Amino acid sequence: MREDRLSPFRDAQTDRSTASEVPDTPQTRSSAYRLAFADEDFMCRDELRPVRLQLELLKPEMIMSEREITSTIVMFGGARIPEPAQKHTARTETLAGLSQYYDEAREFARLMTEKSHESGGHENVIVTGGGPGVMEAGNRGAQDAGGCSIGLNIVLPHEQAPNLYVTPELSFNFHYFAIRKMHFLMRARAITIFPGGFGTMDELFESLTLIQTGRMERVPFLLFGREFWEKVINWEALADAGTISDDDLDLFRFVDTAQQALDIIENWEPAPPRDEIPGR
Repeated sequence: MREDRLSPFRDAQTDRSTASEVPDTPQTRSSAYRLAFADEDFMCRDELRPVRLQLELLKPEMIMSEREITSTIVMFGGARIPEPAQKHTARTETLAGLSQYYDEAREFARLMTEKSHESGGHENVIVTGGGPGVMEAGNRGAQDAGGCSIGLNIVLPHEQAPNLYVTPELSFNFHYFAIRKMHFLMRARAITIFPGGFGTMDELFESLTLIQTGRMERVPFLLFGREFWEKVINWEALADAGTISDDDLDLFRFVDTAQQALDIIENWEPAPPRDEIPGR
């Protein structure tokens, strides 16, 4: 709780503490007596969904603003990609071969975090989904450079926990995928996409659609691993079919190394959002 409050009223935390010390009676044990904001059962009711959405937007936003984080470098990628030393544990030979991108992700995050130091750690802060694989590599690379990094975890039906390299004070957890996605992009100075599965594809196309439709400014949009991406997505077929335009293929770049990605970001000239969609 902040000590520099301007309000003359008692703060909510004090009242929550006071309310927990009342005599134990049938009345005070009733759920109706609980302070609304301290009543977990009440807060989880369907009717409170708009409030929960607002809270998930506000909490990370307030914490990042208090830390004066002004721009981020987004790293999307597969949770199943192992580090090279563990590639023998990969489920397939192809997945084992993708372990090289763990090292590239780690190196890229290290380089960007060194650049972040120039701004006192306020700009170019690495943000990942906070999980294993490429996400772990990103947070790990930031730690290698002695910097902080953000992890945006989400509750999943199977066990899910933040990787051990996320800065603890910037390790967030979400219920709503939509709000989590907003936080990925609200401060994005660049978006990097490493090989991955359904989740990575979802993040790739949603982010790319925001730029394609002019809902978001153009930022460096980098796909690590040309061979992988050209194998799993026939980009030219989309353009040939007319479902996207040829100009849309210019919205992203393929890179294979951390240094190539860094060079594009450092030499990027800011571009405004599109005011029209080519081919429409």
